Amino acid sequence: MPKESCALSVVALPEGTVHRASISPRLRVCNSFRQEPPPPTPRPFRFLPADMAACARDNEGRSGCEHYTRGCQLRAPCCCKFYICRLCHDNNETHKMDRFKVTQVQCLGCKHIQKAQETCENCSNVFGEYYCSVCHLYDKDKKQYHCDGCGICRIGPKEDYEHCLKCNLCLPLSLKGNHKCIENVSRQNCPICLEDMHTSRIGTRILPCGHLLHSTCYKAMLQQGYRCPLCMRSVLDMSDQWQLLDDEVARTPMPLDYQNMMVEILCNDCSTRSTAPFHVLGMKCESCNSYNTTQEGRTQSHP
Repeated sequence: MPKESCALSVVALPEGTVHRASISPRLRVCNSFRQEPPPPTPRPFRFLPADMAACARDNEGRSGCEHYTRGCQLRAPCCCKFYICRLCHDNNETHKMDRFKVTQVQCLGCKHIQKAQETCENCSNVFGEYYCSVCHLYDKDKKQYHCDGCGICRIGPKEDYEHCLKCNLCLPLSLKGNHKCIENVSRQNCPICLEDMHTSRIGTRILPCGHLLHSTCYKAMLQQGYRCPLCMRSVLDMSDQWQLLDDEVARTPMPLDYQNMMVEILCNDCSTRSTAPFHVLGMKCESCNSYNTTQEGRTQSHP
């Protein structure tokens, strides 16, 4: 049984791409209303808050909710109640709707209940510019396509994406052969918010290490640190920050009792184990010059 459907956009940070960091490396890691009649020139439909959306209509008479624009509502197979979409259902019920099991819809124009299909059999109302008979997804045309590998619909265009069999995720063609694969990476929950990423309507960000985050969680993470929350690898090019830290370390000598102290470190960026002089500001990897290191093992005195 495929997973629930939704459109997911992917924003990637391919390995080797230069993204300069601007953060310090020492950071730890209503009432309802009716819209005015449309003007002669059609305007794009605007999504409204949930309590207002039921009265909103686009220029072709389709209603919608805050999630989708469509001309029908779905009968939930679990409770037989009608909702515009599964998200509206899930926000109001204590259980989840399986959209793949939907068999009936109700036209929002003539209220006729019928089998799930693209056009109303009673009044010929088109339920959506895009319709997927697998996911029962109705919406405006956003260049969506159904991916059999993902088991859900994605936002395209389809020709700009390819499904990575190992990552089990549709990725931009620019990342074909140019990303680090992690098996079933999108089937894991976001390590920051712990919410699902595979069926989430929030876009995702692929880090240089190959791990995946919600794009909103990625932005929030950068307010507090610069490392992947799973593997601790730097998600930005920190070379300029390491140079600044070199200068600061040189200007900040350690007390005599610590000047000859050496420690064993593990570099989170290149995974090299080495020995480095202990400094309160950070220990530098001798292999890649990164200060993104972790102290491990015993300390020893340098002769």
